[in-house]
Amino acid sequence: MNDFENLRIPEHVAIILDGNGRWAKKRGLPRNMGHAEGCKTVEQTVEDAARMGIKYLTVYGFSTENWTRPEDEVGALMQLFRYYMKRLLKVASRNNVRVKSIGDRSRFAEDIIQGINALEEQTRENTGLTFVIAVNYGSRDEIRRAVEKIAGEVKAGALQPEDVTEEVIAAHLDTAGIPDPDLLIRTSGELRLSNYLLWQLAYTEFYFTDIYWPDFNKEELKKAVLQYNKRDRRFGGVK
Repeated sequence: MNDFENLRIPEHVAIILDGNGRWAKKRGLPRNMGHAEGCKTVEQTVEDAARMGIKYLTVYGFSTENWTRPEDEVGALMQLFRYYMKRLLKVASRNNVRVKSIGDRSRFAEDIIQGINALEEQTRENTGLTFVIAVNYGSRDEIRRAVEKIAGEVKAGALQPEDVTEEVIAAHLDTAGIPDPDLLIRTSGELRLSNYLLWQLAYTEFYFTDIYWPDFNKEELKKAVLQYNKRDRRFGGVK
């Protein structure tokens, strides 16, 4: 029997992967080991979400603010990207997963940019879960870039100011064509959004857990979905 047969499965789940460093510190390990374990958890979560029937899974991989971390930690994260992009391609192929990236990838080294591009291109025809990785992503930066594009279109006469609707703004965001998240999960006990999908989370259900990200597993995902099933989503209206 399917573990999730009687559950209302959210179409789109977004996750803030928090607690890698604290997971490592608790075990007397370097922070980078926590990030490496966190990458393994991402792989498993992609497979679990796909089997559960989730259509979109978006994870916060690297924020625009993460560049301010110590240089050696940022360098180690870049190396992890290089390594796990190759592993992710195998996971995606095995599970019919389409991979998409959001954020400003232009700041990354050329080989990382090429790796992201290759991931998207080689999984484009997959028809299962869409796995969205937010890298060098910050929601305020995303909105700023969208406004810049819209302003350029208005200046060129391709768009009139009065035609700038919510739909037009959404179509200029990195997430254009992707439905807004139904459920946001944040691990490690932190209770904030950290500049993540601020436009898209307007009516999302939030779920916070004290579990550090490397310890997150299928049972923890199921707990979050069970809580989601208890929510009464009215989107500002009355039932």
